[in-house]
Amino acid sequence: MFTNNPFESVTKALLNGAGKLSSDDAQGAAKEMVESLRAWGDLVQTQAQSAQAASVEAVEEFKAVRDPLGAVEAFKTNTQKMLALTAIHLQEALALSIEQFNAGVDLLQERHPTPDVFAPVAHGMKKAAAALESGVLATLNSGIEVTGAKPAAKKSRAR
Repeated sequence: MFTNNPFESVTKALLNGAGKLSSDDAQGAAKEMVESLRAWGDLVQTQAQSAQAASVEAVEEFKAVRDPLGAVEAFKTNTQKMLALTAIHLQEALALSIEQFNAGVDLLQERHPTPDVFAPVAHGMKKAAAALESGVLATLNSGIEVTGAKPAAKKSRAR
């Protein structure tokens, strides 16, 4: 018997839906999760490589510095580059998150018993996600001058 706790509805849904889950459905869900993880892994790898390259570049710049004022300027320049790179990395992570969220909403609508009825809800969810993305991007772009940092090459990511 279920007790009244926050996980009750989730448990009921899992138990009720367990009999309806076919091996094809399970395989499809597993494939989507693997594709999602692969997309995050690719993003992390690309971002780590660009951060490493920026760090190596900073070290090389510091090797050439011969006076204290030059060291301060090199530190300032490299700090600005790292902030810009961090902002770009956050934008890329946000874009992937929103893309995967929207794919999840599409999947939810597709599997909903009455997709047409769910369509306005799906639209509202996507609109809210777009507003969130817009707000975060505006915050990231305000006051951060992007100099020397380049975003990773855009490529289509899996859900």
